[in-house]
Amino acid sequence: MMKRPGTAAAAAILLAISLVLSGCTASRLNPAGGVDPRALLAEFSGRGMVGHLEALQRIADDNGGNRASGTSGYEASARYVEEQLRAAGYTPVRQTFSFRGEGRNRKQVESFNILADTAGDAGNTVVVGGHLDSVREGPGINDNGSGVAAMLEIARWMKDSGFSPANRVRFAFWGAEEDDLDGSRHYVDELSADEVRRTALYLNVDMAASPNGVRSFHDGDGSDFGEAGPKGSQEIEEVFFRFFESNSLPAETTPFVDGDSDYEPFLRAGIPGGGLFTGEVESKTKAQVQAYGGVAGKKLDPCYHKACDTISNINADLLKEMSAALAYATATYALASRG
Repeated sequence: MMKRPGTAAAAAILLAISLVLSGCTASRLNPAGGVDPRALLAEFSGRGMVGHLEALQRIADDNGGNRASGTSGYEASARYVEEQLRAAGYTPVRQTFSFRGEGRNRKQVESFNILADTAGDAGNTVVVGGHLDSVREGPGINDNGSGVAAMLEIARWMKDSGFSPANRVRFAFWGAEEDDLDGSRHYVDELSADEVRRTALYLNVDMAASPNGVRSFHDGDGSDFGEAGPKGSQEIEEVFFRFFESNSLPAETTPFVDGDSDYEPFLRAGIPGGGLFTGEVESKTKAQVQAYGGVAGKKLDPCYHKACDTISNINADLLKEMSAALAYATATYALASRG
């Protein structure tokens, strides 16, 4: 996850301006019923997200301690993701792009996204995304190996269960998020006006296992933080709310913040968005301790963007719950009808 720039108020203004200027409106889907949130929580309580995190930790250990875009650690992480997707029956493809690296000269760095599609109507594409890269300071196991692990297991679950989507689901593993959201920006910039309309919504997962974390999902209608997403984002918020309520799991909303994560390019393009987040530098409140447990006054992720963001820096139970929540939203929209 990118460091949060500016104020929430400034973010709201920038987002509102961008949405007014956007001339393209994504197709809308009515969330489907019939997906059992309790069954999905039980299913993902036994799936192998932690195994993926262990693999990403080994990759970082073997490549200078990180998995940053443009490094051997990122390439090895990408190969792991591609191997897992191919083994599950997908055909992953790389979408290449370049971005300006760090340092005084800021040379161009080559990187790529990884995209993998299910069957289903491409006219109602549901994009599920999270960034694959880490910062250079550490291995990025919570930020965002946790999101990668959730996406891989959802992709595998859809194949294992024989799930038959009515709408195409595109799993997108973004590069260079930690630089300037470069991978997701490139993806959205490359969409034609018709492809924007055919993108029904975007679901983001960035940090799903914060060790002192909370369960949060984005405030799609802006009723809590004043920063609404494009039309259709409220329904995504309601889908996540339904999952947590049905499983008697306390949860709260979190704002869209301009430049914060890979949802931003989609929102700017007028594509409805939502997603999950378990927290970074904020300190846990006493009220949150009552809801989620943990330690009051301690950061939600004390190892955010640090070398200690390792396999020891995760809440495995929280990862299971958030993975199941993302699976529920993905399945609900994969079966949805056009509005």
